[in-house]
Amino acid sequence: MRVMLRVAYDGTAYSGWQLQPNAVTIEQRLNEALEDLFGMPMAVIGASRTDAGVHALGNAAVFDVDTRMPASKIAYALNTRLPEDIRVVNSSEVSPDFHPRHTESVKTYEYKIWNDTFPNPTVRLYSHFEYGEIDVGRMAEAAEYLVGEHDFTSFCSAGTQVENKVRTVFSVDIKRDGAMITIRVTGNGFLYNMVRIIAGTLLKVGQGAMEPADVQKALDGRDRQLAGPTAPARGLTLVKISYGENG
Repeated sequence: MRVMLRVAYDGTAYSGWQLQPNAVTIEQRLNEALEDLFGMPMAVIGASRTDAGVHALGNAAVFDVDTRMPASKIAYALNTRLPEDIRVVNSSEVSPDFHPRHTESVKTYEYKIWNDTFPNPTVRLYSHFEYGEIDVGRMAEAAEYLVGEHDFTSFCSAGTQVENKVRTVFSVDIKRDGAMITIRVTGNGFLYNMVRIIAGTLLKVGQGAMEPADVQKALDGRDRQLAGPTAPARGLTLVKISYGENG
């Protein structure tokens, strides 16, 4: 049967999701736990290959296995074999042809900025610190330009191999709770570093270094130099991935 795992992790100690020859990754730890559980080499297929330092509350991965263990119980068995900064929050059986990257989905990310006089040690691993004044209203105005179907060439890392850079962003919501600013982005898919570049651009607008309308100019210009910087990885969390009937 094919099993889908919903995976949460603190990405601080890992070199991202994807397997790498000389680094510890989330995918590696999951494969090791599955191999220990089922006694054979296993390999998951992940939905989102998050970067080093990026966190997740609901990444998704699938694997195939011939077992009598109910799919819903696999999460419990894996969590006894995983380090405490990785947890499988749900496991369920899906159709044999289900693929987490090729199936239509909706993804939601959050980027957090701690905006205060000094850093807060308790949130330092999960947010980017900025001490200057940030105008959230300007950020929200700029964010409106990003909603809809656009060519996001200006909002992905230079040299990205994907030819089609058109994506649909359903919403970009920005809120402040005390010193914490949260940028929540939902769309049908994201290019490499796209959310972090969106966050870096909106931050520059909030700081007054860019105008809200500059976001539209960046979209129209299709030039990475027209958008803001790539915000640091630690502030980014993949909140959830939705797959219609598969949740």
